[in-house]
Amino acid sequence: MRKKPHIIIFNPDQMQNDSLGHMGANQAALTPFLDKFAEFDAVSYRNAFCQNPVCVPSRCSFMTGLYPHVNGHRTMRHMLHDHESSIFSELKAAGYYVWMNDRNDFLPGQIENVFDKHADEVFYGGESKPAPGPYNENPRGTAGDKHYYSHFTGKLKTDETGRNYNSDDEVVDAAIARIAEGTGDKPLCMFLGLMYPHPEYGVEEPYFSSINRSLLRKRAVERIGQVPEPLIESMIRENQGMSGFTEEDWDELRACYLGMCLKVDDQFERLCQALKDAGIYDDSAIFFFSDHGDYQGHFGLTEKNQNTFYDSLVKVPLLIKPPKDVELDAGISDSIVELVDFYATAMDMAGVNPDHTHFGRSLRESIGDRSIPVREYACCEGGRLAGEIHCDESHATGINGVDPLNNYWPRLKAEENDVAHTKATMLRTKDYKYIRRLYEEDQLFDLKNDPYEQENIILNPDMGVILADLRLKMLDWYQSTSDIAPFRYDDRFTFEMKWSKLKGMCPIEIADEVKAIARNSSKPMPLLIRDLNSYIREWEENNGKA
Repeated sequence: MRKKPHIIIFNPDQMQNDSLGHMGANQAALTPFLDKFAEFDAVSYRNAFCQNPVCVPSRCSFMTGLYPHVNGHRTMRHMLHDHESSIFSELKAAGYYVWMNDRNDFLPGQIENVFDKHADEVFYGGESKPAPGPYNENPRGTAGDKHYYSHFTGKLKTDETGRNYNSDDEVVDAAIARIAEGTGDKPLCMFLGLMYPHPEYGVEEPYFSSINRSLLRKRAVERIGQVPEPLIESMIRENQGMSGFTEEDWDELRACYLGMCLKVDDQFERLCQALKDAGIYDDSAIFFFSDHGDYQGHFGLTEKNQNTFYDSLVKVPLLIKPPKDVELDAGISDSIVELVDFYATAMDMAGVNPDHTHFGRSLRESIGDRSIPVREYACCEGGRLAGEIHCDESHATGINGVDPLNNYWPRLKAEENDVAHTKATMLRTKDYKYIRRLYEEDQLFDLKNDPYEQENIILNPDMGVILADLRLKMLDWYQSTSDIAPFRYDDRFTFEMKWSKLKGMCPIEIADEVKAIARNSSKPMPLLIRDLNSYIREWEENNGKA
């Protein structure tokens, strides 16, 4: 029997695909270990897309292989419940030792012992002292200042050891300790859900100064007064109040973000070295990917939101190193893939059959030959219906209008508007991106001629044929993924209903036996009656009743 590989999942939060140095899209990006990892040990996907542009819905999706719309996981406050499985509960049931940290964003905190189904061990942390803060002790300034809602904190201080030892560092160290200790004869499934490079944008030396500001990728500038844009962006931009930002300000913020990505690169290298030191690197399937991206100054915005789908928000890193017995064609793949494909690939490599229908595609063949295409298009979705207050994150906080001191007030306030927070869906091919917006004008971008997605050509009459094709593809996608039937069948009849149909044919002497058979049977009623008829006839023949 083939030995099950270890499954190692390294999951930074809000990391763009462009932050990978080897992608070449941003010359300022520095990820030396990931670059080497992609060159020799893994496949790195240039066109990997998340299925929702915010944390919880994205994670509920890639941990199940299901799109957010299938089970209603499309907000930050609706997670997997007791009747739902995850890749972790499935691997645990198949004999894996599952280790994860508590920052997972897929399990509801109000359910007692919620982790027990999904993990053998959960690392909660909090044992180390708080990391030193920023050099600027008041990075936000006061209300109305350009930095008040920018999320920029800048260079962080270091402690007496020369580090800014944060919660991510603590998680990585705990994971390394678990790897060194081992898991007996059980294969290891390890999930590290990190915070970086999620805002606040702040990082210590040497990462802060390692990024060459002069090499930063061009920024997609604000579209004010130029081209119509989704209302959510106009409202967030106005609420953020960052019109006073200069290009130098944007460069500092973007360089700080890339410095955070460089720190993630170092942490990932440390984890891989621990696997090598323990002698299990070759036997591990390693997955590095993020849940979604970040505006990073494009269109004059920071952070993210739930219903816009620019590549900076939805195109993410995805690198996969297979175990040594799986064929590998290391390097960059241009295939379009989705994060639901992580679920399918990890389950395939583990040799575990999923316990539910899913929509991921195993990338095993693509990993062995990067020239093999995977998908014709990728989809992403978000937003809410008008009046769907329970899907409005500002109402989930319990404060109508949100606390304006909250760093996220600009986005949460905008999401109170039904039109701004409209339900929307993206379908992206290699050359075009179509976005269906329920309460606003749709969007269409020609990615070959407009890679920064600045000109919406939805009303261009010359695009009619292409637009019709993309709309039909979106309809096909929704129809083929709109729901799933559970693997477990339900019995259409209660015991009382079964007995009412059986008692007239059953000799009183064996009534208790027939009742027991009927109570425990899951067979359809016609088959149950057939079997019991045979059972009764045999009893009658054996007892001279025939």
